[in-house]
Amino acid sequence: MGVGRRMKKQGPPEPLSEEHFANLKRKKGLPVDDTPAEVSTNKRRRTSKKPAAKPENGVKKLANGKPALKSALKSKKAPAPSSDDEMDDEFDAADLEMDDDDDDDAVVQKLGSDFMDSGSSVYDSEEEGGKKEKFVFSDDEDESEDEREEKLTAANIVGLSKKLDQEMEDEAAANDEEMREGALQTNIAGDKPQIFGEDEEDELSAQTKALLAPDLQMLRTRITETIRVLEDFSKLAEEGRSRAEYTSQLLKDFCAYYGYNEFLAEKLINLFSAREAFAFFEANESARPVVIRTNTLRTHRRDLAQALINRGVTLEPVGKWSKVGLQVFESNVPLGATPEYLAGHYILQAASSFLPVMALCPQENERVLDMASAPGGKTTHMAALMKNTGVIFANDPNKQRAKGLIGNIHRLGARNTIVCNHDAREFPRVMGGFDRVLLDAPCSGTGVIAKDPSVKTNRDEKDFIQLPHLQKQLLLAAIDSVNHASKTGGYLVYSTCSVAVEENEQVVAYALSRRPNVKLVETGLPFGKEGFTSFMGKDFHPSLKMTRRFYPHLYNVDGFFVAKFQKIGPTPATAVLANGYKDKSGNAKAARADKAEEYVDKTPVAECEAETDTFAAFDEEEDKDYIDRAKRNAMRRRGLDPRALKGAPKKSKGEEKEEVVAEETKVEVKVVKETKKVDKAAKAETKKDEVKKVKKVEAKKVETEELQKEVKEVKEVKEVKEKKEKKEKKGKKEKASKK
Repeated sequence: MGVGRRMKKQGPPEPLSEEHFANLKRKKGLPVDDTPAEVSTNKRRRTSKKPAAKPENGVKKLANGKPALKSALKSKKAPAPSSDDEMDDEFDAADLEMDDDDDDDAVVQKLGSDFMDSGSSVYDSEEEGGKKEKFVFSDDEDESEDEREEKLTAANIVGLSKKLDQEMEDEAAANDEEMREGALQTNIAGDKPQIFGEDEEDELSAQTKALLAPDLQMLRTRITETIRVLEDFSKLAEEGRSRAEYTSQLLKDFCAYYGYNEFLAEKLINLFSAREAFAFFEANESARPVVIRTNTLRTHRRDLAQALINRGVTLEPVGKWSKVGLQVFESNVPLGATPEYLAGHYILQAASSFLPVMALCPQENERVLDMASAPGGKTTHMAALMKNTGVIFANDPNKQRAKGLIGNIHRLGARNTIVCNHDAREFPRVMGGFDRVLLDAPCSGTGVIAKDPSVKTNRDEKDFIQLPHLQKQLLLAAIDSVNHASKTGGYLVYSTCSVAVEENEQVVAYALSRRPNVKLVETGLPFGKEGFTSFMGKDFHPSLKMTRRFYPHLYNVDGFFVAKFQKIGPTPATAVLANGYKDKSGNAKAARADKAEEYVDKTPVAECEAETDTFAAFDEEEDKDYIDRAKRNAMRRRGLDPRALKGAPKKSKGEEKEEVVAEETKVEVKVVKETKKVDKAAKAETKKDEVKKVKKVEAKKVETEELQKEVKEVKEVKEVKEKKEKKEKKGKKEKASKK
């Protein structure tokens, strides 16, 4: 026979304890080994420490060791003994009865059939009235079989689950109500939150607080209270406290709670209101949802979704704004190793990376440039929109990143793409005339802090000076690479994964001021906040409203910025290019692009002092003594005799003559060279003079020829006049004769 239902429900019986066997042996009169007896702390508690007087009427213990007496003792309860002595007498009498009965049958009858077969060593005595209760195994044992079967039906299970869900919802609602009441109590009129502690703190307590870890719950409470005060400052602010003190305290709390450096936290807080800044920081602590982009060159989104669902992936469309995105909630398989991924049916890509390509909207048979294309998500997205027609130049200055770009292009089946490795700032000279250009510029990454938390502490003021400078150069190069005469294009999209104004609106405003042949146009994106037209006292062009900003706390995507330009004319010839040259050949260096901000020191340079000034001049006679002394010291260090300089051997007459001849030859050679130089200079001067004379003669000839021409013209004019006068005279005479 198989295992019974109760056995399945309760589990196997517990093993009998050694103390139980020892008690039985004592009652039988057999020798007992020394076993560690458990000392009972409460004699009223009926446990395995005492043998049962009548086991057949007892109640068994459950598998967890606790007696199930709830249903058995509801109706009747045994009267409790008045004292511990009565309890002891009751059990001792039973023991004596067992000891006096020496018959084996009596012992067997006392033990009953549960001695070896039962899994419980605890029994309950019989109640008054002599009625025997059934064994109770669980709290629901009194229910009938029909009721238990009814509970196992599907309808009842659904009903029970609904009841449990309703109870959980009620508990959650009660908790929310309690939280609201607690919040309302803090908003009582006249109850101003205490944000600032006592000002009078000794240095020792301040140092100890700095060393200890911050209390996160206290910090969060203080942040919420500070935000509430800033929103209703006139009513809730403490007397004598300014708004600047509250904002500085909020900044410190943000830095301590979220782990930002003070510079970056202040830069991010300035972008939002206090409550929205809190929401932004909170959104950066949670990861963005996993999104995949369907490769329409190989499959359709519906087919891909069905294939992944069959593999145990829970997903749904990323939104109505995208026809190729799928948001993944749960996956039983790694998304980067499925057969569909290896076949190039999709690519893991953030939802915010769809936006620049959607704004650029490349058309079929166009010539497109992606200036910073690695790892290839946007490039392959453009190839899919162009249906593998036209040509895409995917450029990246990093060769190692270009390898991953090539792998993704091959896997996703983009056949209209050419990979190149150039500095994008030199690209107008390398190649130009593109219908559309995409520039996803390198940035500080303040929009993707959820992906890279190191940005919180790594970014400083130096980064926000160098990166915007590079972005300005890249944007000018991208504008110069666009063909303004394109029939279908002439567009440029500039995007960053940053929310800082220095990398977005300021760069766009710089490009508009340096390139009057471009203008901003609508991005065509269905959502996103408008760009800033004024920020921290700086005013930008009103057309910057057409740019779009994306925040993680508003749209649940990475922080992003997108701007779309249209080139309406050629680049001016006098414009300074991104590479620092005026013309595309790069021969003549240009001045800096921003001349208005460049500081030029125009103070006159002081003239050099006259040679007659004797200050710090060399005295050869005085220096000769120092030089000789140094030479002698050097000879002593080498072990030579310094007097050898004075007592050098004299040269013979022949050697002296040879030296004289050599010097004379040197002098003669110098003289010859100088004479040659003089002759060359004289010849050059004579040639110059001759050229001048020839030029003068030619000039005179030209003048004489011009004079002769003028004389001829004058003579011709006179002759024409004389002929006219003669004709007029003849005509008058003829008229007179006719009359």
